[in-house]
Amino acid sequence: MNVMRSHLVASVAFLLLAAGCASSSDVKRLSDQITDLQDQIADLKRQVSSKEEVQRLNERIAQQTQSLLKSNADLTVKVNEMDDRLQNAQGSIEQTNYRIDRIVQQITQSQRDIDSLKMSAGGSPAAGGPIRDEVTVQPPLAVAEDPIQIYQTAYRDYQRGNFDLAIQGFAEFVRGNPNSDLADNAAYWIGESLFSQKKYRDAIEQFDLVVNQYPRSDKVPGALLKKGYSYIEIGQKAQGVVQLQYVIHEHPRSQEATLARQKLRELGIETR
Repeated sequence: MNVMRSHLVASVAFLLLAAGCASSSDVKRLSDQITDLQDQIADLKRQVSSKEEVQRLNERIAQQTQSLLKSNADLTVKVNEMDDRLQNAQGSIEQTNYRIDRIVQQITQSQRDIDSLKMSAGGSPAAGGPIRDEVTVQPPLAVAEDPIQIYQTAYRDYQRGNFDLAIQGFAEFVRGNPNSDLADNAAYWIGESLFSQKKYRDAIEQFDLVVNQYPRSDKVPGALLKKGYSYIEIGQKAQGVVQLQYVIHEHPRSQEATLARQKLRELGIETR
């Protein structure tokens, strides 16, 4: 470029001098102007090159953003699927526990019936002797609806979004089986049903019932967590934050504690 500029200046200077109309100062001034023009052209070229690079960079950023959005959408779908599977597994575990509880109760009752029959019959009959028939066997009472069917039906209603029916079924189960190992679970799912209906104040009362009546239940962390969520939903943020922090403090290794920390971060509150 410098060679071209020198040739250009020399040619112009020769023509001006040959024409007798330019001095050496004119030639220098012209040379400076040509230099300025060439510098401006070089700057323009650099600017054009920079714009192209910026455009390419923007295109790459847009592509990466689309890829991240797609990955996030896929991840959300997978998380929802996992949550559904966990809910179903939890329901199956609860039902299995209840079946075991029922079997134990039936075995115990059968043993009591056998002992009662032996006592009424005056002991075992002698070998080869006739079986005494003094014992009057009472006809069985009408069998009420199986509690496990009530629980299972209520849980299916909850999964399907039939929350009023779920509340009714779980409440019936608790009334009929207050000492069952599943009574705390049924009480908890009543609260979850109310929460899903956005009846947050009623949900708070129900979760309080779970915490107070079943303090050793494995549903207590979930009840405390949903209490915190409910307080936040009705605008009582401070009370909700206290509940979430309580979950972290009392049940630090639970899944509910992880969810509580996540919610607090969303609210701009850092936790340990």
